[in-house]
Amino acid sequence: MNYTRISADCHIDMPWIPTDLFTANASAAMRERMPYVTDGPDGPYWTSKNGASFGLVGGVGPSGQKLVPGQNYRVDRMAETGLYEDGKKGIRRPTDPHLRLKDMERDGVQAEVIFGILGAATRLNDHEAAIEMFRIYNDWLADFCHHYPDRQIGLACLPYGDIDAAVREIRRVAKLGLRGVEMSCSWDMEPMYHPMWEPFWQAVNEVRLPLHFHTFPSVPPQARDKLTGRTRRAALFTGVSAFQMNLINILAAVIGAAVLERYPNIRISFGESGIGWIPYALDRMDFEWEDRFRDLGLTMKPSDYWRRQCKATFQFDRIGTRMIDEMGAETLMWASDYPHTDGVWPESSKYIEEQFGHLSADVVRKITCENAGRFYGLMK
Repeated sequence: MNYTRISADCHIDMPWIPTDLFTANASAAMRERMPYVTDGPDGPYWTSKNGASFGLVGGVGPSGQKLVPGQNYRVDRMAETGLYEDGKKGIRRPTDPHLRLKDMERDGVQAEVIFGILGAATRLNDHEAAIEMFRIYNDWLADFCHHYPDRQIGLACLPYGDIDAAVREIRRVAKLGLRGVEMSCSWDMEPMYHPMWEPFWQAVNEVRLPLHFHTFPSVPPQARDKLTGRTRRAALFTGVSAFQMNLINILAAVIGAAVLERYPNIRISFGESGIGWIPYALDRMDFEWEDRFRDLGLTMKPSDYWRRQCKATFQFDRIGTRMIDEMGAETLMWASDYPHTDGVWPESSKYIEEQFGHLSADVVRKITCENAGRFYGLMK
């Protein structure tokens, strides 16, 4: 296929999942602990035995919020395509492979990488049930992606809080034909420099699938949910302003624990990380390593591991696109973030032109197409 634009970070979220997916496919012992859909004052919504809410069916963004016209420019643009009206009618465009393809083509995108429902595990707050939920989702995703395997690249969700379960799922999904795995980021997980992660690194290295860490809110939803009025809005503003920089904790931990030194074949993508903070982080790590951390077991500067094994995705980062040489153009992958509120669908062409106008056509093609194409084996 002739690729000209590949989005390296798109999504499938709980609000768009078939409403009986988990209850219909769970084991008898786990069925009552699965997320399910029930009626609410604003329409059908996802919930679970513990009363957690996963959002309105067909709702806005990963948390399935109610559509409020005029509140968010990018949401209004998505609404103009009929996305949410279709959702009310039971037409789930993000989880119908054929309709999703039409949404991609509307945006000039030939292929996309699809992140999954990792955030649901935190809300479910039940590690055993989350393992079952991800097993069901991953099986469904493999079937979803088989319709257009060269265009829809699904990432298997891995359970957090149970390293052994994550390792088993890595090996299982590698046989399903999925093209990558993603590990949940949460506030209660052990840091990535902890030795307990070693079996996880070994398994990722063994199956040779790209590993993904998607950014997550800098303010825990549970803390924000307790707030009201302008204070709640200020907490949300804080979260959306800072969340992409959270991934420095994982990047530095993986490099500092010499994971990339021991396993040079591991490839990592940081989804929706933004890129403006990365040059500072790399420079800071290099400085500290050269000054006082030569005992970490690294044979190269931290920034060398970044260039050799890591990628970052972003949709619009005006600052970052002016510092590309500090990171390496080969490490960056553009994304539309469909269908999230922080994304640029269906106006990707507009945002690409605005932020890449000062770059050569060769660099733009690398970032918007070739880097992702080679990372996922779509292009040579």
